[in-house]
Amino acid sequence: MPQPHTLFTGQWVDLTLEEVARLASGWGYDGLEIAISGEHLDASRWDDEEYIAERKEILDRYGLKVWTISHHLVGQAVCDDPIDFRHQGIVPSRVWGDGEPEGVRQRAAEDMKDAARLARALGASTVTGFTGSSIWKYVAMFPPVGADVIEKGYEDFAERWNPILDVFEECGVRFALEVHPSEIAYDHWTTQRTLEAIGHRESFGLNWDPSHMMWQEIDPVSFITDFGDRIYHAHCKDVRVRITGRNTRLSSHLPWGDPRRGWDFVSFGRGDVPFDACLRALRSVGYDGPLSVEWEDAGMDRLHGAAEAIEHLKSLDYPVSDAAFDAAFSNQE
Repeated sequence: MPQPHTLFTGQWVDLTLEEVARLASGWGYDGLEIAISGEHLDASRWDDEEYIAERKEILDRYGLKVWTISHHLVGQAVCDDPIDFRHQGIVPSRVWGDGEPEGVRQRAAEDMKDAARLARALGASTVTGFTGSSIWKYVAMFPPVGADVIEKGYEDFAERWNPILDVFEECGVRFALEVHPSEIAYDHWTTQRTLEAIGHRESFGLNWDPSHMMWQEIDPVSFITDFGDRIYHAHCKDVRVRITGRNTRLSSHLPWGDPRRGWDFVSFGRGDVPFDACLRALRSVGYDGPLSVEWEDAGMDRLHGAAEAIEHLKSLDYPVSDAAFDAAFSNQE
C-alpha cells in the first residue's frame, strides 16, 4: 500500500491553512505537514480545545490527515549562538521578547515543549524541526578551534534538548531533526555524535531530507541505510547541483535562482536526487510514514510545481508486495 503523501506548509504561510488545504486536496495529497508558523498553527494554543477542533475541522472538510507538524523556525533558536536579527525575523514575538539571547533560547525551548503538546492534541505523532547549534559558526575551523570547544557544543545541545525530549516522551510524540547545515547535525559523523550526546533517546530521530545532502556530497541512500532506525519522517525535496569552478558549493552569497550559484532547490523530480533509489531504501529499512513534498523552486510557479510534484511522487511510490520484497532479499548473503 502506498505511503501517505503530504505537503509541507512552511512555504505556504502567506495563505491561510484552509486555502492550502483546499489546494492540496484538489491536487491529490493525503494530508499536510503543518508548520507552526503564520496562521497555520500556534503552539501556545495547544490547550485551547475550540482552536484544536477548528484546525481539525479544516482538515476533515478537505479529506486530509495530519501525521506530522513542523517547528523548524523556533527550534533554530534553542541552541544558536549568536542570536541576532535573523532570529527576530523567524520566531514569534512572544519568543523574541526583548531579544536578550539567553532569554530567547529559553523561551524557544518552552515553545518546543508546547509543540509536542500541540502534536498530541492534533493526533500527530511527530514534530519535525531544527535544533540550532552553538558551534556551527566554527565549521571552517579557522581561526583554529580546540576539540574542547566542539565537545562543549554537543554538551550544550544535550543540556538544552533533554528537558524538551522529556516532554515529548510524556506526550508520546517524537522529534525528527532535519539534518541540515547550521544544525548540530549536518552530515554523517555529526549525526552520529548528536545521537550519542543524548544517549540515543528514542524520542529523538531524524527528518530525512536529501536536498541538503546532495550539494554536500552526502549519499542520501547510504544515509538511509546508516540511520534507518532513526528516520522518523521523510521530505521529498529536490536540488540541482552545478559545480563549475565558478559556481561553488558555498554559493557566493548569491540569491536563490541565480544561475551563478553552485546549487539551487528545484521542483520535485526536476533535480539530481535519485528518488527512486531513495524510496526503495526507505522501504528496505521499514519506513512507512509520510512522504512529504517540501516545494521550493525560485524558477517555477508553485501552483504548477506542487501539482506536478504529487503526480511524480505517486509514479515513484509504487506498491511492492511482501512476497516480492521477501524474495528479493532472501537471495542476498
